[in-house]
Amino acid sequence: MLAEWIAGSIFNEVAALLVLAAAIGFLGLLFRQPLIVSFIAVGIIAGPSGLGIAQSNEPIDLLAELGIAILLFLVGIRLDVGLIRSLGPVSLATGLGQVIFTSAFGFLICLGLGMDAVTSLYVAVALTFSSTIIIVKLLSDKREIDSLHGRIALGFLIVQDLVVVLAMIVLSAVGIGARRDADVTDVLGVFGAGALMLGLVLIFIRYLANPLCERLARSPELLISFAIALAASFAALSDELGFGKELGGLLAGVALASTPFRDAIAARLAPLRDFLLLFFFIALGSRLDLASLGQDTVAAIVLSLFVLIGNPVIVLAIMTGLGYRRRTGFLAGLTVAQISEFSLIFMAMGVSIGHVGTDALGLVTLVGLITIAASTYMITYSHELYALCEPLLGIFGRSGRREAADESVTSAEPYDIIMFGLGRYGGTIGRRLAAKSYRVLGIDFSPAAVRRWREDGLDAVYGDVSDPEFIASLPLSASQWVVSTIREPNTGVNHPDARHVLIQSLREHGFRGAIAVTTTAEVDAETLLLLGADLALDPFQDAADRAVELIGSNERPVRLDPIEPDAQREMRT
Repeated sequence: MLAEWIAGSIFNEVAALLVLAAAIGFLGLLFRQPLIVSFIAVGIIAGPSGLGIAQSNEPIDLLAELGIAILLFLVGIRLDVGLIRSLGPVSLATGLGQVIFTSAFGFLICLGLGMDAVTSLYVAVALTFSSTIIIVKLLSDKREIDSLHGRIALGFLIVQDLVVVLAMIVLSAVGIGARRDADVTDVLGVFGAGALMLGLVLIFIRYLANPLCERLARSPELLISFAIALAASFAALSDELGFGKELGGLLAGVALASTPFRDAIAARLAPLRDFLLLFFFIALGSRLDLASLGQDTVAAIVLSLFVLIGNPVIVLAIMTGLGYRRRTGFLAGLTVAQISEFSLIFMAMGVSIGHVGTDALGLVTLVGLITIAASTYMITYSHELYALCEPLLGIFGRSGRREAADESVTSAEPYDIIMFGLGRYGGTIGRRLAAKSYRVLGIDFSPAAVRRWREDGLDAVYGDVSDPEFIASLPLSASQWVVSTIREPNTGVNHPDARHVLIQSLREHGFRGAIAVTTTAEVDAETLLLLGADLALDPFQDAADRAVELIGSNERPVRLDPIEPDAQREMRT
């Protein structure tokens, strides 16, 4: 009965797919899995090897192709080369190093698993891409997007995005040669078509992007419609020139990346991207055979272990070689412990060209399911994982000379007060203490906050309040107070309260001064005082007490004389 109802119309089929996606997505949410895992599962279940719901290939393929164009458009619109430049060589060194080493080792592993050279090369390159969408979401949920390891991770993810661009250009050029006998004319035609596309993008950026978007932005709905039209038209033009729709969608995003409206466009298109990508994974799943996936189980497990363990180790080795603390390298390395949706798109392009078979695409899909599911928990519980693995990481060193050179001050300098947290509350307290001639050392896990503090002429150091090794390196002996304005843990689900770690570490290292911590709950304050804090600061209660003190005092506020209407108009002018 259900099969007959679904076969009755395309609308019924799409409705059934959406219901299935909602149900699987809800299960994924319960297990803290990103949507991409649920979407891949929907594709496999709805395919011919599963329930056989997906039967109308042409409409699904059309929506899938539009979804890929929108996805790559959003990648292009967020290509921020300035972030790489602001982080210095670490983003380039780590990003390129990870791509090179992962490709090299992955290629050898694939050859060892019995794959031919071309398939091994494709799979190895696919293993180098990590999912920016998933990583940004997880780091944002943990409030570590502005931490040092978070900013470095974003930097080398952008490097990966640039590698994706180059890989797709190369693949498109190879695809043109694969569709007909390649000669010098064909090669020149490829470069000519590429130059035409880049020329169009540069002309659009130079003369049309800003004025056109300013006009269209008067109607936000029209601006979004224009963005979708630009992505689709560039994708169609690129496909007509032989480069494939993927490259055109990406270049359309680059065309709008310099406009001040890019963030608004990206935010509004993100839900549409997620919706359309569902059909990409449905189309992908409809081409996969569950029996063939079962035959690749051993290879999938080997490659998944390489991605889950090998990629983080590669990043950790590169970053410690550059002088970063092994903790920073470890946390940054966990962000590349999965492959991304680009890995599947890359393999799908290889299948369409005829370089690899659907079995290789199925293998990479299975690796994607395993690594994305596992890495989600690895990143969520990264600090617990570091504590578990720390005894095994001695070979990577612990000096952190790069962080010390870039982010810290001389440890011999005496300070009256050490201030953790340089946000609005902590920064104001620290500046007012400094104005009263106290020597204050500011500490924050955000390099941007440290930079702003230093621009005000004050001493600051990058550091994580939950890192006992870092706390031990501080000049504690001469300090009278350690003040933490962090109101709750900044390290995510089920991680020990960072304030508890701070109090215990300070006492363990013989700090004899007073400790002040910030809280907004009375019960929480009692716990902190029992652990050894001397003062619990409650910003809201303290502000209310001060307001009552001012209002209840005998002094009346000075009342200004009424301003005449003419004077008011003059002031407004």
